[in-house]
Amino acid sequence: MNNIEIEIQVNIENSKPLIEFLEKSAEFKKESRQIDEYFSPAHCNFTSVRPIKEWLRLRDSSGRCSINYKNFHYDENGKSLYCDEYESQIGDLNNLKKTLEALNFKFLVKVDKERKTWEYKDYEIALDSIKGLGDFVEIEYIGKDEKADPRKIAKEMVDFLKNIGCGKIKRNYVGYPFQLLFPSEVKFEDQ
Repeated sequence: MNNIEIEIQVNIENSKPLIEFLEKSAEFKKESRQIDEYFSPAHCNFTSVRPIKEWLRLRDSSGRCSINYKNFHYDENGKSLYCDEYESQIGDLNNLKKTLEALNFKFLVKVDKERKTWEYKDYEIALDSIKGLGDFVEIEYIGKDEKADPRKIAKEMVDFLKNIGCGKIKRNYVGYPFQLLFPSEVKFEDQ
């Protein structure tokens, strides 16, 4: 899906059945350490609105660097359905940081993550260990259906985890940077 991202981010009660399933039935893609740094333009503070609609991220993923902008779309209850996503590889992360600083972008937060990634059918499944937050599962839709319904896809992802036997599933609608910046505002929803 061109520039559209549908994903869920959850805590699960029991990761053992998921890991066993992935090792048996999915294709292991990679293990990486990702350092994500988030920025906001001074003239448009991304964190001043709720729910936060935009993020600008620089990522160093085991030496591969990228810039990423996300613009979220929410349902009537303020829960993220999907986002428009634009990502490009970059060659010199430090010079890009200097460019952002010169343009009066402010550093917000750093997310330090160890990630293991698998592919299974239309899903990219990541097991994330986040410094200061703990362990999460992130599932992203990588199917080719341009007209996929984000609500339906998200429900199928949750059902996938339930069918594997992961126990209680708590969904995070705000993402890792928000959790680190505003821990008192974070609410997980049982699925």
